[in-house]
Amino acid sequence: MITSVLVANRGEIACRIARTCRDLGIRTVAVHSDADENALHARVTDAAVRLPGAAPADTYLRGDLIVEAALASGADAVHPGYGFLSENADFARAVRDAGLVWIGPPPEAIEAMASKTRAKKLMGLEPLTSVTEADLPVLVKAAAGGGGRGMRIVRRLADLDAELTAARAEARGAFGDDEVFIEPYVEGGRHVEVQILADAHGTVWALGTRDCSLQRRHQKVIEEAPAPGLAPELEEALRSMAVRAARAVDYVGAGTVEFLVAGDRAHFLEMNTRLQVEHPVTEAVFGIDLVALQIRVAEGAALDDEPPRVRGHAIEARLYAEDPARDWAPQTGTLHRMAVPGVRLDTGYTDGDTIGVHYDPMLAKAVAHAPTRAEAIRKLAGALERAEVHGPVTNRDLLVRSLRHEEFTAARMDTGFYDRHLAVLTESAPDPYAPLAAALADAHGRSRFGGWRNLPSQPQTKRYRMAGEEHEVHYRHTRGGLAADGARVVHADAHLVILEVDGVRRRFPVARYGDEVYVGSTALAALPRFNEPTAAHAPGSLLAPMPGTVVRIAEGLTAGATVQAGQPLLWLEAMKMEHKITAPATGTVTALHAALGQQVEVGALLAVVQSTE
Repeated sequence: MITSVLVANRGEIACRIARTCRDLGIRTVAVHSDADENALHARVTDAAVRLPGAAPADTYLRGDLIVEAALASGADAVHPGYGFLSENADFARAVRDAGLVWIGPPPEAIEAMASKTRAKKLMGLEPLTSVTEADLPVLVKAAAGGGGRGMRIVRRLADLDAELTAARAEARGAFGDDEVFIEPYVEGGRHVEVQILADAHGTVWALGTRDCSLQRRHQKVIEEAPAPGLAPELEEALRSMAVRAARAVDYVGAGTVEFLVAGDRAHFLEMNTRLQVEHPVTEAVFGIDLVALQIRVAEGAALDDEPPRVRGHAIEARLYAEDPARDWAPQTGTLHRMAVPGVRLDTGYTDGDTIGVHYDPMLAKAVAHAPTRAEAIRKLAGALERAEVHGPVTNRDLLVRSLRHEEFTAARMDTGFYDRHLAVLTESAPDPYAPLAAALADAHGRSRFGGWRNLPSQPQTKRYRMAGEEHEVHYRHTRGGLAADGARVVHADAHLVILEVDGVRRRFPVARYGDEVYVGSTALAALPRFNEPTAAHAPGSLLAPMPGTVVRIAEGLTAGATVQAGQPLLWLEAMKMEHKITAPATGTVTALHAALGQQVEVGALLAVVQSTE
């Protein structure tokens, strides 16, 4: 029997594994980098071991340090979670060689399937060895790992070399392995996968299907189970192929076989020899705990001959600290408050935590389960709409609109969903009464004498920035309390404002953290009474859109170089992804301030391009 588990991961998945272990009476040990010293996963476990450094290559990818931590802490088993070393056969062997239980598939199965190139050959498929115009578009993919890192769509032959270089660099940083391969890119396909679970006694469960078609940058955003709208014959074929893949490598443990479905045909993509991020939707519809079953299988227990029956429908939405309207730019800062009512919330953050630059920007996974798909959609969209998410910009509004989009509700989505609809889904639609509610909440109790005068006075003025625009609002203190034009103030205190507009009463919960104000789901920034002088930058200045590290600079880029509009000049790495910074116009680089390896903050001056147009 396993009595103590070291979780070789961080964030949400580490917290989720620790939760199940607590329920089973198993002691837990966390590992943490210096950047994660105060992270939630290091606080909710029974013990924690430091991995010196911040970069994944120095910490969570150091299998030798993690094995040492397990032995030093008295753990008798290791759970790798997902990402990092979860699909590393050498790490699995090192864990076993140290006399510890590996809560995962055999190293031989990982070796056979963890490399996507080897997995395809095992399934009778071959990657492209050369690319011509006739092959386009193609997809460049990292052979190791997943999560969208090291993946690039190439639509022009001239871009292939640059995208191969970018994919290799990203894969090396995320997985410590820069092997990439090329395969045809299927436009308009659905991403469908099958969850499998196998024991050491020859039983393999195919736990239904999941649809994960809504993706950005090849990373999943919304997932559901079962996959809607599949013909029974196709669904059975997917389950059969998944079981065949598992049996081909004598698989033991939890894993996922992924397919791209176009029409009535299924194209094998890969097998992930680990727990998937989206495993909660399968847990919800089958009424199981996959982590608990992983532990049972690792202890040698046998599965029942048949899995439980499916009940209802489940949908999961990934809440990211990112701005979809600005090319999905990751966001950092203090997460003041996060509460999503009425649904399961798996997260690695709690109120007051800091979102840093070193790791994935996912804050949480919200999961709704209901008897039907339509009810699950309504439940999850409603919960997210009412959620309190105070801090850096997130994709919360995008998630709500995606769930309610007619293509999604009719189950007609595919992997090109955001390519088609992103502009509409990210249109700014702030509440017009939010600035007034913020001002009234701020005014509550500020006046020493109740605020009103016998003689008429000038209205009070407050200024806020909302959705990139400045808003000025006016209100008065009267004998009867606060008053404003265009709305009757029914109630106002520091946390709640009730306004009556055209006979309808609306409630506005208000929260303030310094100059950051949140009125319901609308974020505002309180502005000073008078404009303050700001630093000016020369025209053509390239400013860092996010905090990060300068990991690449275009070859030959120096002051005096001639560049074309849209030409990549340098790359920033933030939250495990590379972000390309391009020339804003055709012209000459008059200054280059960025240096390789330099850490920059949002708004830092990287370069200046003087336009010749």
